[in-house]
Amino acid sequence: MMNWNQLLSAKRFGLEEYHSEHPENRSEFQRDYDRLIFSAPFRRLQNKTQVFPLPGSIFVHNRLTHSLEVSCVGRSLGNDVARALLASQPELHETFLAEIGSIVSAACLAHDLGNPPFGHSGERAISTFFSEGGGLALRDRLTDAEWSDLTHFEGNANAFRLLTHQFEGRRRGGFVLTYSTLASIVKYPYSSSLTGKKSKFGFFTTEEDSFRRIAEELGMQKLNDAPLKYARHPLVYLVEAADDICYQMMDLEDAHKLKIMTTAETQALMLSFFTDERKARMQKTLQIVSDTNEQIAYLRSCVIGLLIRECTRVFLENQQAILAGTFEGPLIRHIDSLPASAYEHCADVSFERIYRSRDVLDIELAGFRIIGTLLQLMTDAVCAPEKAYSQLLINRVSSQYKINSPVFHERIQAVLDYISGMTDVFALDLYRKINGNSLPTIS
Repeated sequence: MMNWNQLLSAKRFGLEEYHSEHPENRSEFQRDYDRLIFSAPFRRLQNKTQVFPLPGSIFVHNRLTHSLEVSCVGRSLGNDVARALLASQPELHETFLAEIGSIVSAACLAHDLGNPPFGHSGERAISTFFSEGGGLALRDRLTDAEWSDLTHFEGNANAFRLLTHQFEGRRRGGFVLTYSTLASIVKYPYSSSLTGKKSKFGFFTTEEDSFRRIAEELGMQKLNDAPLKYARHPLVYLVEAADDICYQMMDLEDAHKLKIMTTAETQALMLSFFTDERKARMQKTLQIVSDTNEQIAYLRSCVIGLLIRECTRVFLENQQAILAGTFEGPLIRHIDSLPASAYEHCADVSFERIYRSRDVLDIELAGFRIIGTLLQLMTDAVCAPEKAYSQLLINRVSSQYKINSPVFHERIQAVLDYISGMTDVFALDLYRKINGNSLPTIS
């Protein structure tokens, strides 16, 4: 059984020797949040696709705005859970439990840092390059574990690498975040060989020892030694719930703004979360507000508030199973039947009307072409670095990546670090220049 006293630690990854327990450690989790906000990888999220193409005449969500909204919802979930647990278990006042709102909000900021350009299609483009495309030629030069990492490339695992890996010229420990914040972003705490059909995992082979160190320090329940697998850190459930709540509601709001969904359709979907009595009160408010975008924003905020309360309740009612590592599925799947049915219906409509819309499919097609081309050129370059063209490409890569490593896998990993860190615009611009479709401006 995991316990809150051990699960919540202000120890910083990479600075363990400087850690000591002091009352001011209660601000360490807020420092995680600030450190992420001011970081370059976080700023780059402003030009990474969430769902719809960027930029456009109508401003829709990108990875940055999505992450900020998820962080707000995560903070509310964490604070609500903390208040309830402290009220029922006063002995927890001696732990960092009061700070879980700060921990969850910081983890929410970081949860998408490892996503490549062009949304989830970017992840699929990387995976299929190795499983179906030109990357197949590299299979014999990699171990089974390394190959599994590549053919199941996952943004969540890449975020953990970005936050913990010591890149060239950088300090040990990566972002040097607290152990609890780092553990809270790993939705799938197992290696890529256990991915199954969903191709989800939490850490690359290169970060396996780092995750093991964090998990053991926090007393996370080990489920398997080889391949490595742990039960989730409890706060992962709150980070996941915040993400589930936000992407579902905000994608609907964006679809309304882009006129993929009508006002009447969007209102009906959002009102379906509530009882008839509550609907009647909300309809009165809608009659006062004439701006249709404001009407949808009001309904969206009501739904988010409801889902926060529901997910908080589910977490508290299942705390013992969560601490024992036996709770199954995300919190959102365990909410009451009325909102659960409405949420599932929204998910079905989103899949049919939003994620299969022409604009979304176009960005996926472009992402596959751009990322596939860049991967082919860069892997060819690191396989034959002595060639003149290879040197031109390699010289373009930032010195923080081990692109010239004598270890082949490290060179391939450096290529992924480089490409996954690109923004949509940077990847498109590089693709055009490499193909001779545009030239740099010389001033």
